[in-house]
Order: sequence, then C-alpha cells, then structure tokens
Amino acid sequence: MSSQSLTTIKTISMTLISAALGLELWNLVATGQFPASLHSTLRFAHGALAIHAIEGLIAAFYASPRQKPPIRYGIYTFFNGFPGLVELFEQQEPTE
Repeated sequence: MSSQSLTTIKTISMTLISAALGLELWNLVATGQFPASLHSTLRFAHGALAIHAIEGLIAAFYASPRQKPPIRYGIYTFFNGFPGLVELFEQQEPTE
C-alpha cells in the first residue's frame, strides 16, 4: 500500500472513530433524548468500535517484540485502524 493512501485512510479513520465515540457518549449521556433516526448509525458505530478495539489489542500484543510501547501503539492503532497494523507488521521481524 502506498504511503499516500495509508495517510488518507488514517485521517478518515481517526475522524470517523472519534465521531463514533462522540455518538456513543451522546447516547450514554442523553438517555431518552437520543434521536431514533440515529439508532442504525449507532449500531454501525458499535461494530466499528469493536473492530478497532480488536485491532488495538492485536497491535498492543505484537508491539513489544518490535520495540514499540504496547499501550501507546494499541491506542494509536485503535484510532487509525488497519493502517496501524500494516505499519507495525511492515517493520522487520525481531530476531531471536
């Protein structure tokens, strides 16, 4: 994947995941006042947040052998999604 396309995907992903988090917080805070028209969007946001959380956990698990801080790289991958994993796994495998 080219550097330009990864940058574009990371920008879009960070924006959409931040919006999904905001939507989820709005739903939690404004109980009973959340517009019914946004419920399908909220379901999609739940799916995206779950997938990004799994990607973040994978990145945190594999970051340490690649000399990356696990928690920081897990959060980075949570917000950036698949490009964060691509960056992590494109690095040279650690030698044992």
